[in-house]
Amino acid sequence: MEPVVFHVDMDAFYAAVEQHDHPELRGKPLIIGGLGPRSVVSTASYEARKFGLHSAMPTAQALRLCPSVIVLKPNMQRYNQISKIVMEICKSFSSQVQQISIDEAFLDMTGTQRLYGLPREAGMLLKQKVTQETGLTISVGIASSRFIAKMASDYNKPDGLCRVSAGREQAFIDAVGLKKLWGVGKVTQAQLAKHHILSASQLRAYTLCSLQSLFGHSMGHFLYHACRGIDPGIFTGEAKSHSISTETTFVEDVTTSNVLEQNLLQMSHEVMFRSLEEKQIGRTIGIKLRLPDFTTCTCQITPQANIYSAEQIYSYAKQLLMQKWHEGIPVRLLGLGLYQLYEGDKPMQEELFDDPFQKKRELEKVILAMQKKGQQVFKATNLENKTKD
Repeated sequence: MEPVVFHVDMDAFYAAVEQHDHPELRGKPLIIGGLGPRSVVSTASYEARKFGLHSAMPTAQALRLCPSVIVLKPNMQRYNQISKIVMEICKSFSSQVQQISIDEAFLDMTGTQRLYGLPREAGMLLKQKVTQETGLTISVGIASSRFIAKMASDYNKPDGLCRVSAGREQAFIDAVGLKKLWGVGKVTQAQLAKHHILSASQLRAYTLCSLQSLFGHSMGHFLYHACRGIDPGIFTGEAKSHSISTETTFVEDVTTSNVLEQNLLQMSHEVMFRSLEEKQIGRTIGIKLRLPDFTTCTCQITPQANIYSAEQIYSYAKQLLMQKWHEGIPVRLLGLGLYQLYEGDKPMQEELFDDPFQKKRELEKVILAMQKKGQQVFKATNLENKTKD
Protein backbone atom coordinates (compact mmCIF):
# COMPACT_ATOMS: atom_id res chain seq x y z
CA MET A 1 0.00 0.00 0.00
CA GLU A 2 1.34 3.40 -1.00
CA PRO A 3 2.21 5.59 2.01
CA VAL A 4 0.23 8.82 2.27
CA VAL A 5 1.62 11.56 4.50
CA PHE A 6 0.03 14.94 5.21
CA HIS A 7 1.99 17.92 6.47
CA VAL A 8 -0.32 20.46 8.06
CA ASP A 9 1.03 23.97 8.50
CA MET A 10 -1.02 26.81 9.99
CA ASP A 11 -0.62 29.99 7.96
CA ALA A 12 1.29 32.83 9.74
CA PHE A 13 -0.19 31.31 12.87
CA TYR A 14 0.34 33.83 15.68
CA ALA A 15 -0.46 36.80 13.45
CA ALA A 16 -3.49 35.01 11.97
CA VAL A 17 -4.90 34.34 15.45
CA GLU A 18 -4.55 38.02 16.38
CA GLN A 19 -6.16 39.15 13.13
CA HIS A 20 -9.02 36.72 13.68
CA ASP A 21 -9.58 37.87 17.27
CA HIS A 22 -9.17 41.55 16.36
CA PRO A 23 -10.81 42.24 12.97
CA GLU A 24 -9.41 45.78 12.91
CA LEU A 25 -5.96 44.24 12.34
CA ARG A 26 -6.94 42.38 9.18
CA GLY A 27 -5.19 43.49 6.03
CA LYS A 28 -2.53 45.39 7.99
CA PRO A 29 1.17 44.57 8.41
CA LEU A 30 1.53 42.90 11.81
CA ILE A 31 4.35 41.23 13.71
CA ILE A 32 4.30 39.31 16.96
CA GLY A 33 7.28 40.11 19.17
CA GLY A 34 8.34 42.95 21.41
CA LEU A 35 9.66 46.50 21.33
CA GLY A 36 12.75 46.11 23.51
CA PRO A 37 16.23 46.73 22.06
CA ARG A 38 16.97 42.96 21.95
CA SER A 39 13.54 41.86 20.74
CA VAL A 40 13.01 39.77 17.63
CA VAL A 41 10.07 38.97 15.38
CA SER A 42 8.28 35.75 16.28
CA THR A 43 5.77 35.78 13.40
CA ALA A 44 5.02 38.21 10.58
CA SER A 45 1.65 38.46 8.87
CA TYR A 46 1.56 38.04 5.11
CA GLU A 47 0.97 41.78 4.77
CA ALA A 48 4.22 42.38 6.69
CA ARG A 49 6.14 39.79 4.68
CA LYS A 50 5.64 41.92 1.57
CA PHE A 51 8.07 44.38 3.18
CA GLY A 52 10.68 41.67 3.77
CA LEU A 53 9.82 41.02 7.41
CA HIS A 54 10.26 37.49 8.75
CA SER A 55 10.68 35.52 11.95
CA ALA A 56 13.91 35.88 13.98
CA MET A 57 14.49 39.35 12.44
CA PRO A 58 15.33 42.04 15.04
CA THR A 59 12.23 44.11 15.73
CA ALA A 60 14.24 47.31 15.22
CA GLN A 61 15.11 46.18 11.69
CA ALA A 62 11.47 45.29 11.01
CA LEU A 63 10.41 48.79 12.06
CA ARG A 64 12.96 50.32 9.69
CA LEU A 65 11.70 48.22 6.78
CA CYS A 66 8.05 48.90 7.57
CA PRO A 67 7.51 51.87 9.92
CA SER A 68 3.74 51.33 9.86
CA VAL A 69 3.93 47.74 11.10
CA ILE A 70 1.86 46.92 14.20
CA VAL A 71 3.77 45.12 16.97
CA LEU A 72 1.95 42.88 19.45
CA LYS A 73 3.33 40.85 22.33
CA PRO A 74 2.72 37.11 22.02
CA ASN A 75 -0.21 35.50 23.80
CA MET A 76 1.07 31.92 24.07
CA GLN A 77 -1.93 30.71 26.04
CA ARG A 78 -4.30 31.77 23.26
CA TYR A 79 -2.07 30.29 20.54
CA ASN A 80 -1.85 27.00 22.41
CA GLN A 81 -5.61 27.00 22.82
CA ILE A 82 -6.14 27.27 19.05
CA SER A 83 -3.33 24.81 18.34
CA LYS A 84 -5.02 22.27 20.58
CA ILE A 85 -8.25 22.58 18.58
CA VAL A 86 -6.44 22.09 15.27
CA MET A 87 -4.48 19.10 16.54
CA GLU A 88 -7.66 17.47 17.82
CA ILE A 89 -9.15 17.91 14.35
CA CYS A 90 -6.05 16.26 12.88
CA LYS A 91 -6.43 13.36 15.31
CA SER A 92 -10.01 12.91 14.14
CA PHE A 93 -8.62 12.23 10.64
CA SER A 94 -5.68 10.01 11.64
CA SER A 95 -4.63 7.95 14.64
CA GLN A 96 -1.00 8.68 13.77
CA VAL A 97 -0.32 12.39 14.31
CA GLN A 98 3.13 13.76 15.06
CA GLN A 99 3.03 17.37 16.21
CA ILE A 100 6.45 18.92 15.56
CA SER A 101 5.64 22.46 16.69
CA ILE A 102 2.73 24.57 17.84
CA ASP A 103 1.58 25.09 14.24
CA GLU A 104 2.83 22.02 12.37
CA ALA A 105 2.05 18.31 12.32
CA PHE A 106 2.47 15.22 10.19
CA LEU A 107 -0.48 12.87 9.66
CA ASP A 108 -0.13 9.31 8.43
CA MET A 109 -3.17 9.02 6.16
CA THR A 110 -2.22 5.66 4.66
CA GLY A 111 -5.25 3.45 4.15
CA THR A 112 -7.87 6.11 4.93
CA GLN A 113 -9.29 6.39 1.40
CA ARG A 114 -12.52 4.54 2.28
CA LEU A 115 -13.16 7.03 5.08
CA TYR A 116 -12.21 10.32 3.44
CA GLY A 117 -11.81 9.64 -0.28
CA LEU A 118 -8.72 10.34 -2.34
CA PRO A 119 -5.84 12.19 -0.64
CA ARG A 120 -6.73 15.57 -2.18
CA GLU A 121 -10.37 15.11 -1.12
CA ALA A 122 -9.24 14.29 2.41
CA GLY A 123 -6.99 17.34 2.41
CA MET A 124 -9.88 19.57 1.38
CA LEU A 125 -12.10 18.11 4.12
CA LEU A 126 -9.39 18.72 6.71
CA LYS A 127 -8.89 22.31 5.58
CA GLN A 128 -12.63 22.99 5.62
CA LYS A 129 -13.07 21.61 9.12
CA VAL A 130 -10.22 23.71 10.52
CA THR A 131 -11.65 26.86 8.95
CA GLN A 132 -15.15 26.07 10.21
CA GLU A 133 -14.01 25.50 13.80
CA THR A 134 -11.31 28.17 14.13
CA GLY A 135 -11.85 30.73 11.36
CA LEU A 136 -8.22 30.20 10.32
CA THR A 137 -6.61 28.64 7.24
CA ILE A 138 -4.04 25.89 6.99
CA SER A 139 -1.87 24.68 4.15
CA VAL A 140 -1.65 20.95 3.50
CA GLY A 141 1.10 19.11 1.67
CA ILE A 142 0.50 15.51 0.57
CA ALA A 143 3.20 13.05 -0.45
CA SER A 144 4.57 9.60 0.24
CA SER A 145 7.26 10.98 2.61
CA ARG A 146 7.46 13.62 5.31
CA PHE A 147 10.17 15.56 3.50
CA ILE A 148 8.19 16.05 0.28
CA ALA A 149 4.94 16.65 2.23
CA LYS A 150 6.72 19.42 4.15
CA MET A 151 7.82 21.08 0.91
CA ALA A 152 4.39 20.61 -0.68
CA SER A 153 2.61 22.44 2.16
CA ASP A 154 4.77 25.49 1.45
CA TYR A 155 4.26 25.35 -2.32
CA ASN A 156 1.25 27.66 -2.65
CA LYS A 157 0.77 29.20 0.78
CA PRO A 158 -1.38 30.59 2.29
CA ASP A 159 -4.46 28.35 2.31
CA GLY A 160 -2.66 25.94 0.01
CA LEU A 161 -3.18 22.31 -0.96
CA CYS A 162 -0.56 20.45 -2.96
CA ARG A 163 -0.22 16.75 -3.64
CA VAL A 164 2.95 15.18 -5.01
CA SER A 165 2.13 11.69 -6.27
CA ALA A 166 4.55 8.82 -5.68
CA GLY A 167 7.10 8.76 -8.49
CA ARG A 168 6.73 12.50 -9.16
CA GLU A 169 9.03 13.67 -6.36
CA GLN A 170 11.99 14.48 -8.60
CA ALA A 171 9.81 16.37 -11.06
CA PHE A 172 8.38 18.36 -8.15
CA ILE A 173 11.88 19.20 -6.92
CA ASP A 174 12.81 20.47 -10.38
CA ALA A 175 9.62 22.53 -10.63
CA VAL A 176 10.19 24.12 -7.23
CA GLY A 177 13.82 24.92 -7.99
CA LEU A 178 17.00 24.60 -6.00
CA LYS A 179 16.46 27.90 -4.17
CA LYS A 180 13.22 26.62 -2.66
CA LEU A 181 14.51 23.15 -1.83
CA TRP A 182 13.86 22.73 1.88
CA GLY A 183 17.11 22.97 3.80
CA VAL A 184 19.00 24.88 1.11
CA GLY A 185 19.29 28.39 2.52
CA LYS A 186 21.32 31.37 1.36
CA VAL A 187 24.58 30.08 2.82
CA THR A 188 24.21 26.67 1.16
CA GLN A 189 23.17 28.29 -2.12
CA ALA A 190 26.35 30.36 -2.07
CA GLN A 191 28.44 27.25 -1.41
CA LEU A 192 26.77 25.43 -4.28
CA ALA A 193 27.23 28.39 -6.61
CA LYS A 194 30.98 28.28 -6.00
CA HIS A 195 30.92 24.87 -7.65
CA HIS A 196 28.62 26.11 -10.45
CA ILE A 197 25.67 24.14 -9.09
CA LEU A 198 22.61 26.25 -9.82
CA SER A 199 19.86 23.69 -10.32
CA ALA A 200 18.67 20.41 -8.85
CA SER A 201 19.58 18.57 -12.07
CA GLN A 202 23.15 19.89 -11.84
CA LEU A 203 23.28 18.77 -8.22
CA ARG A 204 22.14 15.28 -9.19
CA ALA A 205 25.18 14.95 -11.44
CA TYR A 206 27.36 14.61 -8.33
CA THR A 207 27.86 11.31 -6.54
CA LEU A 208 27.26 10.90 -2.82
CA CYS A 209 30.97 10.60 -2.15
CA SER A 210 31.82 13.75 -4.12
CA LEU A 211 29.13 15.78 -2.32
CA GLN A 212 30.33 14.58 1.07
CA SER A 213 33.88 15.45 0.09
CA LEU A 214 32.84 18.97 -0.94
CA PHE A 215 30.30 19.79 1.79
CA GLY A 216 30.91 17.38 4.66
CA HIS A 217 29.26 14.09 5.57
CA SER A 218 25.92 15.39 6.92
CA MET A 219 25.30 18.11 4.35
CA GLY A 220 26.52 15.92 1.49
CA HIS A 221 24.13 13.16 2.55
CA PHE A 222 21.26 15.63 2.74
CA LEU A 223 21.93 17.23 -0.66
CA TYR A 224 22.34 13.89 -2.45
CA HIS A 225 18.97 12.60 -1.27
CA ALA A 226 17.01 15.87 -1.22
CA CYS A 227 17.67 16.78 -4.87
CA ARG A 228 16.33 13.35 -5.84
CA GLY A 229 13.16 13.80 -3.83
CA ILE A 230 14.25 11.09 -1.39
CA ASP A 231 13.46 11.76 2.26
CA PRO A 232 16.88 12.45 3.88
CA GLY A 233 15.50 11.54 7.32
CA ILE A 234 15.29 15.06 8.76
CA PHE A 235 11.83 14.53 10.25
CA THR A 236 12.13 11.44 12.39
CA GLY A 237 10.41 10.08 15.46
CA GLU A 238 7.30 8.08 16.21
CA ALA A 239 3.92 9.71 15.85
CA LYS A 240 2.99 8.48 19.33
CA SER A 241 6.19 9.44 21.14
CA HIS A 242 6.31 9.78 24.90
CA SER A 243 7.33 13.41 24.75
CA ILE A 244 6.02 16.90 24.19
CA SER A 245 8.36 18.84 21.96
CA THR A 246 8.56 21.70 19.53
CA GLU A 247 11.12 23.03 17.11
CA THR A 248 11.63 25.87 14.69
CA THR A 249 13.76 26.20 11.57
CA PHE A 250 14.99 29.75 11.13
CA VAL A 251 14.62 31.61 7.83
CA GLU A 252 18.24 32.69 8.23
CA ASP A 253 20.87 31.07 10.44
CA VAL A 254 20.92 32.57 13.94
CA THR A 255 24.22 33.48 15.60
CA THR A 256 23.14 35.53 18.64
CA SER A 257 22.08 34.37 22.10
CA ASN A 258 19.15 36.77 22.48
CA VAL A 259 17.32 35.26 19.49
CA LEU A 260 17.88 31.70 20.69
CA GLU A 261 16.94 32.53 24.27
CA GLN A 262 13.76 34.34 23.29
CA ASN A 263 12.75 31.37 21.15
CA LEU A 264 13.46 29.03 24.07
CA LEU A 265 11.24 31.17 26.31
CA GLN A 266 8.41 30.97 23.81
CA MET A 267 8.91 27.22 23.39
CA SER A 268 8.96 26.72 27.16
CA HIS A 269 5.49 28.22 27.44
CA GLU A 270 4.29 26.14 24.50
CA VAL A 271 5.40 22.77 25.90
CA MET A 272 4.23 23.70 29.40
CA PHE A 273 0.70 24.52 28.28
CA ARG A 274 0.58 21.45 26.08
CA SER A 275 1.56 19.33 29.08
CA LEU A 276 -1.20 20.95 31.14
CA GLU A 277 -3.72 20.28 28.37
CA GLU A 278 -2.67 16.63 28.16
CA LYS A 279 -2.35 16.29 31.96
CA GLN A 280 1.25 15.15 31.66
CA ILE A 281 4.27 15.87 33.85
CA GLY A 282 7.80 15.60 32.49
CA ARG A 283 10.93 14.56 34.34
CA THR A 284 13.49 15.44 31.66
CA ILE A 285 14.13 18.60 29.64
CA GLY A 286 16.05 18.45 26.38
CA ILE A 287 17.12 20.77 23.57
CA LYS A 288 18.13 20.12 19.97
CA LEU A 289 20.45 22.23 17.83
CA ARG A 290 21.02 21.79 14.11
CA LEU A 291 23.85 23.64 12.39
CA PRO A 292 23.99 24.79 8.74
CA ASP A 293 25.84 21.60 7.69
CA PHE A 294 22.99 19.56 9.25
CA THR A 295 25.12 18.38 12.13
CA THR A 296 22.62 17.85 14.93
CA CYS A 297 23.34 17.71 18.63
CA THR A 298 21.03 17.11 21.57
CA CYS A 299 21.41 17.27 25.32
CA GLN A 300 19.11 16.60 28.24
CA ILE A 301 18.86 17.15 31.96
CA THR A 302 16.76 15.34 34.55
CA PRO A 303 16.70 17.69 37.54
CA GLN A 304 16.16 16.41 41.06
CA ALA A 305 13.48 19.04 41.58
CA ASN A 306 10.03 18.50 40.09
CA ILE A 307 9.27 20.40 36.86
CA TYR A 308 6.32 22.67 37.51
CA SER A 309 6.37 25.74 35.25
CA ALA A 310 7.44 27.31 31.97
CA GLU A 311 9.99 29.52 33.73
CA GLN A 312 11.57 26.42 35.23
CA ILE A 313 11.80 24.72 31.83
CA TYR A 314 13.30 27.88 30.36
CA SER A 315 15.93 28.10 33.10
CA TYR A 316 17.15 24.55 32.45
CA ALA A 317 16.92 24.99 28.67
CA LYS A 318 19.22 28.01 28.84
CA GLN A 319 21.73 25.98 30.85
CA LEU A 320 21.69 23.27 28.21
CA LEU A 321 22.08 25.84 25.43
CA MET A 322 25.21 27.27 27.03
CA GLN A 323 26.66 23.76 27.35
CA LYS A 324 26.30 23.00 23.65
CA TRP A 325 26.59 26.37 21.94
CA HIS A 326 28.80 29.46 21.89
CA GLU A 327 27.97 32.96 20.66
CA GLY A 328 28.62 33.31 16.94
CA ILE A 329 28.05 29.68 15.95
CA PRO A 330 25.25 29.67 13.34
CA VAL A 331 22.12 27.67 14.19
CA ARG A 332 19.51 26.68 11.60
CA LEU A 333 17.12 24.78 13.89
CA LEU A 334 16.29 24.94 17.59
CA GLY A 335 14.13 22.45 19.46
CA LEU A 336 12.92 21.97 23.03
CA GLY A 337 11.11 19.04 24.62
CA LEU A 338 9.76 17.46 27.79
CA TYR A 339 10.54 13.77 28.13
CA GLN A 340 9.89 10.86 30.51
CA LEU A 341 6.26 11.91 30.77
CA TYR A 342 3.75 10.41 33.13
CA GLU A 343 0.07 11.15 33.57
CA GLY A 344 -1.22 13.29 36.41
CA ASP A 345 -1.39 16.77 37.86
CA LYS A 346 0.96 16.08 40.75
CA PRO A 347 4.58 14.88 40.69
CA MET A 348 5.42 11.32 41.70
CA GLN A 349 7.44 12.55 44.65
CA GLU A 350 6.05 15.52 46.57
CA GLU A 351 8.44 18.13 47.96
CA LEU A 352 8.86 18.36 51.72
CA PHE A 353 8.64 22.14 51.53
CA ASP A 354 6.64 24.36 49.17
CA ASP A 355 8.28 24.90 45.80
CA PRO A 356 7.80 28.43 44.38
CA PHE A 357 7.50 26.95 40.88
CA GLN A 358 4.50 24.88 42.02
CA LYS A 359 2.55 28.10 42.59
CA LYS A 360 3.43 29.20 39.05
CA ARG A 361 2.10 25.89 37.71
CA GLU A 362 -1.18 26.45 39.55
CA LEU A 363 -1.37 29.94 38.04
CA GLU A 364 -0.77 28.53 34.57
CA LYS A 365 -3.59 25.99 35.14
CA VAL A 366 -5.96 28.78 36.16
CA ILE A 367 -5.05 30.83 33.07
CA LEU A 368 -5.53 27.80 30.84
CA ALA A 369 -8.99 27.18 32.31
CA MET A 370 -9.96 30.82 31.75
CA GLN A 371 -8.69 30.69 28.18
CA LYS A 372 -10.93 27.68 27.52
CA LYS A 373 -13.88 29.84 28.56
CA GLY A 374 -12.89 32.43 25.97
CA GLN A 375 -11.41 34.96 28.38
CA GLN A 376 -8.35 36.78 27.04
CA VAL A 377 -6.05 36.42 30.05
CA PHE A 378 -2.34 35.75 29.85
CA LYS A 379 0.81 35.99 31.95
CA ALA A 380 3.04 39.02 31.85
CA THR A 381 5.98 36.85 30.78
CA ASN A 382 6.85 37.59 27.15
CA LEU A 383 9.63 37.16 24.65
CA GLU A 384 11.76 39.99 26.01
CA ASN A 385 14.21 38.20 28.23
CA LYS A 386 15.83 40.51 30.79
CA THR A 387 14.43 43.50 28.93
CA LYS A 388 11.53 45.82 29.68
CA ASP A 389 9.57 47.84 27.16
